[in-house]
Amino acid sequence: MDSEVLMKEYVKMMTDMIVLCATLALSLFFWVLSLAISTYSGTLQPVSPWRWLFSILVPLVVTVRALKRRSLDRSGALGALLVGFVLTMANYSFFSSLLAFFFTSSRLTRWGGAQKKKIDAEYKEGGQRNWVQVFCNGGVPTELALLYMIEVGPGEIPVDFSKQYSASWMCLSLLGALACSTGDTWSSEVGPVLSQSQPRLITTWKEVPAGTNGGVTPVGLVASFLGGLTVGVAYYVTQLLLVGDLHLADPQWPIMVYGGVAGLVGSMLDSFLGAHMQYSGFDSSIGKVVSYESATTRRICGKPILDNNAVNLFSSVLVALILPGLAWGVWPR
Repeated sequence: MDSEVLMKEYVKMMTDMIVLCATLALSLFFWVLSLAISTYSGTLQPVSPWRWLFSILVPLVVTVRALKRRSLDRSGALGALLVGFVLTMANYSFFSSLLAFFFTSSRLTRWGGAQKKKIDAEYKEGGQRNWVQVFCNGGVPTELALLYMIEVGPGEIPVDFSKQYSASWMCLSLLGALACSTGDTWSSEVGPVLSQSQPRLITTWKEVPAGTNGGVTPVGLVASFLGGLTVGVAYYVTQLLLVGDLHLADPQWPIMVYGGVAGLVGSMLDSFLGAHMQYSGFDSSIGKVVSYESATTRRICGKPILDNNAVNLFSSVLVALILPGLAWGVWPR
């Protein structure tokens, strides 16, 4: 028994060492790459050692904490470490938005567990997320953060379409993707607990059982807007604290409104896709809505084309592609 315990501790220690070494190697790669590029290009500045150190340590601390609290499993922790590192290195406003999404979503997932267990056949205590869920929510922001660093390098800039159109578009695209994920999570976690009305299917507006893919409630829709707004506020506050000469750029306060709209639109889009491309049926043997077909299941809506992770990914991609263009048309100047 003692040898088994020692072996588990050894494996755990080695895993932590591998994670730390991989993160250090990745951060050093970015630093050396930035130094090399700055040598041949006068427009790019090398990344500060303090920046890449912050980009390692803070995501590592947050990830280890999430792993201990069982908000993430080991694969999810590795994925979150990568996502956190890239977003933090690119722009601290990206990092604060990611933190707002992660902390609020983790808290809400644990909240009202007894009520959620009654209606969700796949409910997991603590909402432990794996690498697939992490990348379906964080993959789009990570790719956008990498493109942002290629465009302007690591650092914080104001959203200003007249001066930096591409970079501003990427910032809003990334914020929209995170707000979409936050809004959908808030809606699905708050709605079942606080809503006093029966959900209605977003495509037909008919009442459906709680837990049906595509079902929405007024409480859930308000929660989705507030979730996106929270991410937008985190982004905006970071801009105020870290970006100089904001008075010379376009107004930044619409970032908060944009986050709220992205959360609401993303949640509704997620519900629309879920109503069409996720199978929902009521299993009379357990009295809950399920995502599989069986002899005891009565179909409610949807076809078994996508799972919940794929729907989340498609929703964030669509929001990231469409909303920045709409924001550009109405952004005050």
